[in-house]
Amino acid sequence: MFNKDFTTKVLERIINIPSPTGFCKEVINEVGKIAGEFGYKFEKNQKGNGIITIDGEDNSYCIGIPVHVDTLGAMVRSINSNGTLRITSLGGNMYSTLDGEYCKIHTRNGKVYTGTMLCSSPAAHVFPDSKTKERNEENMMIRLDELVYSKADTEKLEIATGDFISIEPKFQITESGFIKSRYMDDKAGTACALSLMEIFNRTKTKPKNKVKILISTYEEVGHGCSWLPDDVNELVGIDMGCIGLDLACTEEMVSICVKDSSGPYDYDVTTKLINLAKEKKLGFAQDVYPMYGSDVSAALSGGNNIRGGLIGPGVNASHGMERTHIKGLENTVELIYAYVMA
Repeated sequence: MFNKDFTTKVLERIINIPSPTGFCKEVINEVGKIAGEFGYKFEKNQKGNGIITIDGEDNSYCIGIPVHVDTLGAMVRSINSNGTLRITSLGGNMYSTLDGEYCKIHTRNGKVYTGTMLCSSPAAHVFPDSKTKERNEENMMIRLDELVYSKADTEKLEIATGDFISIEPKFQITESGFIKSRYMDDKAGTACALSLMEIFNRTKTKPKNKVKILISTYEEVGHGCSWLPDDVNELVGIDMGCIGLDLACTEEMVSICVKDSSGPYDYDVTTKLINLAKEKKLGFAQDVYPMYGSDVSAALSGGNNIRGGLIGPGVNASHGMERTHIKGLENTVELIYAYVMA
């Protein structure tokens, strides 16, 4: 059922739209356009999350599929005396991977400026600590691609505290099938969920029960899907699968999370996912994510009366220069399709 061209094109389409957490209107509107292309109902809740409804053969039961389009990023904290920008983090950035990255500053009046995120000791020929200075929020800055030499110069550009900063994702697909880019977490998972619309449209079929794809805009700060529509009975989240240490997942697999930092996922939902992966002979792993929370976690913490599971394509180097594989997307799409058809 997997359509590689559709999934990868949708992934590239949404990954190139800047969407640091809390700044997701453009990407949510784009997801709405994609849903409209297939004739599915799209709506937004008050906090800006998107909801796509796919009617099932039986609409008395509803499976929610939470994914998130918000990413890591930054915000202008203040303007330094030399016109560079001091930043505050949005989500759990690893600043060692951001030193030297191109970025955009999105002002409140709609102007967009380019710049580079750098350590505050950026020149080896000038600063004795340029190679040893810790790359952390305190020691990072944005160098603007504008003729600014003072705080007043930058203020004239109408750049101000609270402006959002997005990092260039650098999306690429290699001949060997790897997809490397920032923000596979979780635009890869989002592309997998949106692929369900393409499959049902292409095959002229419906899922067994109603499906709602829930597109979160605040997952990176913990409260993305803390509110759910009243008709949602259970959740199967699609987020990134973890790789490393004693985890079994690879980039070619779909990972089934049995437990993360919020606790174990529902026994019956998780068992059904495992059994389906075995039945369909998918490449999969069962893993524990020790430092991880999801939109399913947020929904449970928010008091929603649901049960939940979590899957996702294996993603290498999370919160850095991430990478997955087309086979990981395929296994994820095949598993979530099998689940909603079972």
